[in-house]
Amino acid sequence: MIKKKQQDVLGFLEANKIGFEEKDIAANEENRKWMRENVPEDSRPATGYPLPPQIFNESQYRGDYDAFFEARENNAVYAFLGLTAPPGSKEAEAQAKQQE
Repeated sequence: MIKKKQQDVLGFLEANKIGFEEKDIAANEENRKWMRENVPEDSRPATGYPLPPQIFNESQYRGDYDAFFEARENNAVYAFLGLTAPPGSKEAEAQAKQQE
């Protein structure tokens, strides 16, 4: 299930030409430690460690897969990622309508 969620996020980013850097936490202890330390306390599970994928914009925590999925369903992924939606995208059009 984790791999599927990771592929879902990566596929979306690639399809929308959103630049990203994938960090392997399985093979790299430093990446794993960084992720665990940078997921905010209120976003961590009650027990154990947060499971991937965890999404960051640089070092700013943006959310987990469920938050990403919800943003995608609501055409709000760019806002979720802390990015400006490109002109002509569904998200940009929705934002323009809200500002009218």
